[in-house]
Amino acid sequence: MKRARFSEGQIIGALKEAEAAAKVSELCRRHEVSDATFYAWRSKYGGLEVSEMRGLRRLEEEKRRLKSIVADQALDLRALK
Repeated sequence: MKRARFSEGQIIGALKEAEAAAKVSELCRRHEVSDATFYAWRSKYGGLEVSEMRGLRRLEEEKRRLKSIVADQALDLRALK
């Protein structure tokens, strides 16, 4: 699995800076991210706190793991038929 380049705190901090009337283009240049990445963060994590974001990431990881288990079981069932 790919490791995230930015921590939860860094992402939330960048989003809060933008809410405080910072220019998005300057903010992206300072944090070395593209505008598209920033807007993706804003759509996904906008309005969240760091603890809520960590919980969201844990839920996404759990969902990915459960989907993998279901796919493996479906493959086993097909093999048995």
